[in-house]
Amino acid sequence: RRLHSDTRERRRAMTRGDVTPQTAKHQHLRYNPLRDSWVLVSAHRMKRPWKGQVEKPPEDNTPRHDPNNPLCPGSVRANGEVNPEYDSTFMFDNDFPALQPDAPDPGSDHHPLFQSKAARGVCKVMCFHPWSDITLPLMQPAEIRKVIDKWADLIVELGAEYTWVQIFENKGAMMGCSNPHPHCQVWASNFLPNEAALAERCQRDFLQKHGEPLLVQYARMEAQAQERVVVENEHWLVVVPYWATWPFQTLLLPRRHVFRLPDLTAQERDSLASIMKRLLTKYDNLFEVSFPYSMGWHGAPTGSHLQEDMSHWQLHAHYYPPLLRSATIRKFMVGYEMLANEQRDLTPEQVCFLLNNYKKRHILVFAIGFSQF
Repeated sequence: RRLHSDTRERRRAMTRGDVTPQTAKHQHLRYNPLRDSWVLVSAHRMKRPWKGQVEKPPEDNTPRHDPNNPLCPGSVRANGEVNPEYDSTFMFDNDFPALQPDAPDPGSDHHPLFQSKAARGVCKVMCFHPWSDITLPLMQPAEIRKVIDKWADLIVELGAEYTWVQIFENKGAMMGCSNPHPHCQVWASNFLPNEAALAERCQRDFLQKHGEPLLVQYARMEAQAQERVVVENEHWLVVVPYWATWPFQTLLLPRRHVFRLPDLTAQERDSLASIMKRLLTKYDNLFEVSFPYSMGWHGAPTGSHLQEDMSHWQLHAHYYPPLLRSATIRKFMVGYEMLANEQRDLTPEQVCFLLNNYKKRHILVFAIGFSQF
């Protein structure tokens, strides 16, 4: 009877995509179907003592309003413009844009080693809130809902002309954020960026081969397995993806097949505000610090693609935090990662456990051999 039970459990584990005890302890490769690439998982490396760089803890003394901060209401920006006394979200053109709408065509060279083409677009900055000492997890759901609505409006507005609209947030000085104020950036381009092009190809191929959108099937399987689920509600699911590269990386997925942010219903937008707050609160609680990360939305391409069949696409958001062992020890993507293969130092299942049991961090010390937290 015990043998039969073990066999059934192994079959259930295979259906859920669980790892075996051997792969949890020893290095192995996992496939990322969104990028058609592999990541090396080496969980035993967490047992090594850390004598590398230790970051300074982020300062917790951000003033609510700083007239010298160019993102604050009433402040003067680099181009001399004065921000309005806004009390909700606020949008303006980036004063130092990476993309401009009227950039000249560089011309092309027919040699395959020396190619170039035109890159045009617009870059905008969007402030979430008038206060500098607040972040998304500290905002009220109704305030986050206004951010979501503005995101959707931008997809409609910029997507009418541009092929790709990338909404992204860099939170924290560790992620290169130079202004301590809750905000994100929006870059719209006349071309499909590398990551978007990869996601486009991989999702299209998966639908052709398997008859179902990649992330629709994946979300359903993760919801059934409950092995890597960090938080969920009626309309949304957040998981540490099976193929995660960054230690505390998560993937935010709708339960319904949705192409783009503007397609979300009012109820789905309310649920999104709620689950974003819950996820980001878990991040902050993990190491008891305002958790740094880069996040971004990926939806179906826009512009001329609005008239095409995009049924292979599923809306999703990526969260990429840099932290590894504590608020002051980060993951460095260097050496092997840059020259050979992406590599992570603990399994996604261990990360999910930690995010869901942040008050029991000592358990993980025994589980994976952290030398310090």
